[in-house]
Amino acid sequence: MYHFIAKILKEDNFLSLAGNLIIAVFGLGSFALIARDLDPIYFAQWVLFVSGGALVEMLRFGVTNNGLVRFLSGASKKESAELIGSNVFISFVTTLIIVALLIGFKFLFKDSINNSGYVLFFSWYPILAFVNLPWNNALVVMQAKMNYGKILVIKSINSGLFFLFLVLNYIVFKLSVIELVWTLIIINLFTSTLCVIKNWDGLKFIKKANKATNKTLLNFGKYSTFTLIGTNLLRNADILIISISPLGSAAVALFSIPLKLTELQQIPLRSFAATAFPKMSKASLEGNIKKVQSLFHSYSGALTYLFLFISIITFIFAEFFVVLISGYQYLDPATTSFNIVTLVRILSVYGLLLPIDRMTGIGLDSINKPNINALKVIVMLGANIIGDLIAVYIFNSLELVAVSTLVFTSIGIVLGWYFLNKECKITSIEIYKSGNRFYNGLWLQTKVLLQQFKV
Repeated sequence: MYHFIAKILKEDNFLSLAGNLIIAVFGLGSFALIARDLDPIYFAQWVLFVSGGALVEMLRFGVTNNGLVRFLSGASKKESAELIGSNVFISFVTTLIIVALLIGFKFLFKDSINNSGYVLFFSWYPILAFVNLPWNNALVVMQAKMNYGKILVIKSINSGLFFLFLVLNYIVFKLSVIELVWTLIIINLFTSTLCVIKNWDGLKFIKKANKATNKTLLNFGKYSTFTLIGTNLLRNADILIISISPLGSAAVALFSIPLKLTELQQIPLRSFAATAFPKMSKASLEGNIKKVQSLFHSYSGALTYLFLFISIITFIFAEFFVVLISGYQYLDPATTSFNIVTLVRILSVYGLLLPIDRMTGIGLDSINKPNINALKVIVMLGANIIGDLIAVYIFNSLELVAVSTLVFTSIGIVLGWYFLNKECKITSIEIYKSGNRFYNGLWLQTKVLLQQFKV
């Protein structure tokens, strides 16, 4: 029994899931504490600060991350050092350019920005961008090496410390939103310093960067960057469009709550995707298309069944989850004319569509078709933006914003399936069978464990 449990604890999928679970639990807890502690106008500023930062970080790290994971999986020791060095160099230059642009915009449009919900983002994200660079580099290096234990450590330190501080702040300090941003920066600095000291971020290899490896990552990254930016915009376009619409800051605060709940649905998705991508990439580099197919079917099947269960729970207990995150203030009809429970239930259906959409994208990247995956995401993003604009400017409806999410995800599934199926044959029936085999195997392992407990 001891060996069986130890094997599970060391398994890649478990460690990846644990890392993302920690991020989600601490992230959800932090979100809930901030939502309760700040007035809606300052809470909206915090949401836009986080959303804007997430978008920019997709741009910064999207240039190299997927390329590093793909090419490092089959690289020699010398090639690994060169690729990691190029990753550090390119991410630093990208950060420098982005920060310069943000400072320039802040200087040129100072009054407009200071009077908008984006004042925190333009004022403080340029500092955070440099501070969190080393630990974000460490995460991608560890993912490429499939060292999920260290990923777990990094995420636990960064998210855990901020959550613990927010607990103290809620009980004792009662700091302003700007002071919370300062605290976030300090904690990120601590995490990055640790990663540099431990040589996890790859900074020592920056001298190994060369034109060849820079070109390798950039050629792949020019497509994967668009994919990651588009993916992030798909998550945050709703908030961004609502923030500039007549619905105002209150609607931003309201809609961010069901969006946070969808992040809970995506915990296992991010975890399994983090392990699936390097495995499928390695199989592709080895020319083993049948293994790519098998991995796609297995991961898609397991995730689809799991998300069916998660979506049902979220749909039934929608009101409970709203209260858990934000209290009762957003359920009060006097506070808002929008039904937040309905929003949660619409987005719970969205969870059913996520596994196949994500896995087709991973499949395309793993077989070195990032250009097609980028096209898929761009089409989805266009559909989402059009749907959101119609929803907020013509119908003044947050519910229709949520419905547009279902529409663009369905479009993405159709496109992703079509293009991936052209390269390596995939079937819906095999997804169903693979899902059954996965959970049958899990059940048999559980029975063995229960029998050992009886002994």
